[in-house]
Parts: sequence; C-alpha cells; structure tokens
Amino acid sequence: MLKLSKFLNTFNEPETLKMAKLARSLRAAGHDVIDLSLGEPDFNTPEHIKEAGIKAIHDNWSHYTPVAGFLDLREAVCSKLKNDNNLIYTPEEIIVSTGAKQSLANVILSLVDEGDDVLIPTPYWVTYSELVKIARGKVVEIPTTVNSNFKINAAQLEAAITDKTKLFLFSSPCNPSGAVYSAQELAELANVFLKYPDIYIISDEIYEYINYVGKHASIAHCEALKDRVIVVNGLSKGYAMTGWRLGYIAADKHIVKACDKVQGQFTSGTCSIAQKAAIAALLGSKTCSFDMTQEFEKRRNLTLELMQKIPGFNCTKPDGAFYVFPDISYYFGKSIGNETIKDSADFSMFILNNAYVSSVMGAAFGDAQCVRFSYANSIENIKKAWTRIHDILKNA
Repeated sequence: MLKLSKFLNTFNEPETLKMAKLARSLRAAGHDVIDLSLGEPDFNTPEHIKEAGIKAIHDNWSHYTPVAGFLDLREAVCSKLKNDNNLIYTPEEIIVSTGAKQSLANVILSLVDEGDDVLIPTPYWVTYSELVKIARGKVVEIPTTVNSNFKINAAQLEAAITDKTKLFLFSSPCNPSGAVYSAQELAELANVFLKYPDIYIISDEIYEYINYVGKHASIAHCEALKDRVIVVNGLSKGYAMTGWRLGYIAADKHIVKACDKVQGQFTSGTCSIAQKAAIAALLGSKTCSFDMTQEFEKRRNLTLELMQKIPGFNCTKPDGAFYVFPDISYYFGKSIGNETIKDSADFSMFILNNAYVSSVMGAAFGDAQCVRFSYANSIENIKKAWTRIHDILKNA
C-alpha cells in the first residue's frame, strides 16, 4: 500500500486550482463554463517581448543559467525599480525565480522558523498561508471587512504584534480584494514597524501596473525599513506573461543570498529564454501594460454594474488587480430549489453546477463571508456570466 509523506497533510491544495480543475471537468462534459476563477489576463504577451524570446532561441540562449538570474536581467530589474518606483537596488540585491510564487516560497523558507508568527491581513492570496505552514510557521490573521475597504490600520497591526512575530506579508494591489494602500497608509504602517526591528516585511507588488487610482506606492519607500522589506514582483500580470514563469525579489543582499541557497536546491536558475524576454519587457515600452489596465477598468465597472442588479451582494469598488470580492453571506441558509447554501463554498459550487460560472470561495482567502470573481475575461463572457448568476439567484 502506498504511504505518502505526512508532510502533505500540513497544507492544502490551492482552491483557485481546484476550481479550475472542476471547471475543466464540466467543460469536458460538454457544458459551456465561463471562468471567473483564475487570475490570468486573457491578453497575449506583447509582440516585442515575444520577439525577444524568439531571438534568444535563435541566439542559442539554451544553457543553464545562474541561480540568481542573468546579470543583464538583474540590471534591468534595478532600472525598472529606479525608473518606475524610485527605489535604488544593486544587481546583488535581486534574485530571479520561476514565478513570483517561487520568490515568495524562497523568502518564507529563508526567514521563518518553526513556531514563528507570520502576520497576514485577510483576505489574502491563497498560497500565503500554505507557504507559512510549509515553513512550519504560524499564520496570524489580521481581519478586515468590506466596511474597512479590506485594509488594516496601524492600530490593528500593532495589536497583532507579539515577541513571536517574525514576518508581515501583504499585497497591494491586493488579490483577492483589489484594495490598494496609499502612500500615507503605508507610512502609518511603517511607523509601527520602526518600533519592532526584528520583523521583516514581504510586499507582494505583482499587480503594480493594474492600479486604477494613481501611482503605485511601496512600503520600501521608507528608507529606515528598506533593509527589512522584501519586494516581490514579476511579469505575469502586468505583461500578460503567466506562462513564461518569471518573478523576482528585491531585498537586502543577505536575504538574496539565502534565497539563492534555497533556490539552488529546488530549481536552480529559471528559463533562459524567459529571462531574455523579461529584459525586453522591463526595459521596453509600458504602453501595452497600461492599455490592458484601461481594459480591466472597463471590465471592473461593467462587473460592478451587473452585480448591483443582484440582491445580497455587498462589494467595495476595487482600486486595483482584476477581482471583485463581494460579501455574499446574505445567501447563507437560503434554499434554492433542492439546495441550501450554508457557506461560501456551497455558494461557489452552486453557481458552478447551475450557472456554469466558476468562482473561488472566500474561505480560501481567509474570509468565509465572501467569494472571489475575476474579471480577467472578455466583456461578452462577463455579461453572459453575470446574467446567468442573476437568473439562478433571483428566486433565492
């Protein structure tokens, strides 16, 4: 009898991927399933980036790469951070990984010991909590709500800190809520961290360009905190490069060296072709990225307009990313046909099996009152999806 490692029971499979699998199964059975579950732009990678990848193949960039990434790519990351974010880093403070998810894993495995507390505002991306569990740390959630626009304040942060706190992990713009912290809000959080010199901060900025309210702000702008802030970013969202699998961190060189050691045993350096394409992305025109953001904003506005026609959805207007995260607890305990909706998981499964629209239950993100819907899909599909949801819920 096969006996798998007990380690596998310490963390969960991402609910986003579970829902994608269920949607594919229904689609294979002949159903017209509209995917509002995965966080993937439905755009293609811009031409100048693809051309750089093709050129790299013809130029025979087909050999092993340095664990930390090619020097010219790390220099390109430094240029991007300086030009876009007014942050100064050297190539020795950059490491490139096979996606921002691996970047996060490298940092967490490098910093977190068994029993360390990791503070994470809710809601959060599903993988945050599971990576902490893999590192044998303890997840400490800091709750937020629709009424607080899914953002914590300085008082909440300070109240959550104990002598066991090792790390604070958050994203802005946020997946799943779309919340964006302003420069002033980040400065207020930074003032708390200045009192606690042993706490590190991971700032996940993967949705940086998908921002509808102004220039992106980073907590790394606080110079006194900069050696404790790990900026995580990548190319999947802003450049429609999900399949290229390339992320990076910018951090103190000692943290980068630790991540290099971890990554050297898992994957070594990431794909050579993706790295050369990434240089073209980071140093080239951002017009395609901003064009995508304008289209996402149209889709956000349409999604909110259609959602307002359905009773029981309590939703903030997201300032970034490409998700809405409504509180749907109005439906808990209600019966529709022969089914009773007990929680957000039941709600997601109900609309998947009856409206053939996929979403992700909020409990996966640390908020069991809500459900995440992506609007990284076409206008046509968004209209069709929300019409279906309206039709199956109108008798609830």
